Amino acid sequence: MRIATFNIENLDFSGDDKNPSLELRKPALRNQFERMNADVVCLQEVHGQETPEHSSDNPNRTLSALDAILDGTKYQEYHKVSTMTQDNTPRDKRNLVILSKYEILEVAQYNNEFINNLKYKKVTQVPESDDILNVNWERPIFYVKLKISDHDVMHVINVHFKSRLASNIKGQLAGYQWKSAAGWAEGYFLSSIKRVGQALETRILIDNIFEQEPEAKIVVCGDFNAEPGQVPVEAIQGKMENTNNPDLISKELISCSRSIAESIRYSHLHHGKGNLLDHMLVSKSLFQHFKDAKIFNEQLHDESLPFAFDTKYPESDHAVFLSEFNL
Repeated sequence: MRIATFNIENLDFSGDDKNPSLELRKPALRNQFERMNADVVCLQEVHGQETPEHSSDNPNRTLSALDAILDGTKYQEYHKVSTMTQDNTPRDKRNLVILSKYEILEVAQYNNEFINNLKYKKVTQVPESDDILNVNWERPIFYVKLKISDHDVMHVINVHFKSRLASNIKGQLAGYQWKSAAGWAEGYFLSSIKRVGQALETRILIDNIFEQEPEAKIVVCGDFNAEPGQVPVEAIQGKMENTNNPDLISKELISCSRSIAESIRYSHLHHGKGNLLDHMLVSKSLFQHFKDAKIFNEQLHDESLPFAFDTKYPESDHAVFLSEFNL
């Protein structure tokens, strides 16, 4: 079994002087899908496209841009599910999508389900205010249960955590320029809360699965916007070194990236430095079948270089992360 995760970066039809059209992106993206040759694919940043029937009273979207990429490939025949709005239609921006050769038994999404009513009062806002902010996160956690044999299932969790860009603070941000370092620091602090909150919510979901199925085969993958050793990754892994409880060792998740040489262990480039922001963490019952992992980072562009113009390339600014298991 080959499982892949890929932040496909703002997949849509539209193009302009900064964003290449889907037709320009299609050859590079199709090549990535063909190369990964995966049985299960977790995608991030798949935009929804409005249908002619779409209206404010009747939202109606499809994933036609993704369908155009998959048309004529084996993935066209895969089961496909995505995050949805309350109107039961794909979201406008940044859907999570799972493609699976295997039958999908259950689908769910979690968005501030286990953590809610976080309150925060901004301290650098201009003008000052006593308003209390509800801290929540926009992007849900996406879950499916797959039937991988007549006697076995697998739990797949696809995530895209809050970016490391600072959240807006009223009166502190003009365009892309912050008026004070303290304002930026508070915005960065808020983004960190959201990112770690998503990780905590994911770990609660994992613990709930283990409660029902102690030997569960679980894979958590996606764009964590965090590197190994940082809080979101550590929170989801649940290492015994952190819990200090040997009874929880069976509930640890193991990072498949550890089998990749450190010199090529990155999925994103920024200011010449390789960062591992995309991860695949698996339960021990699945890791015993682990064979190999690869990151297709040979053609990555440094996403910081075109900053002055914010120009995008046909390729994604994230690499495919692929793991293979002998099941």
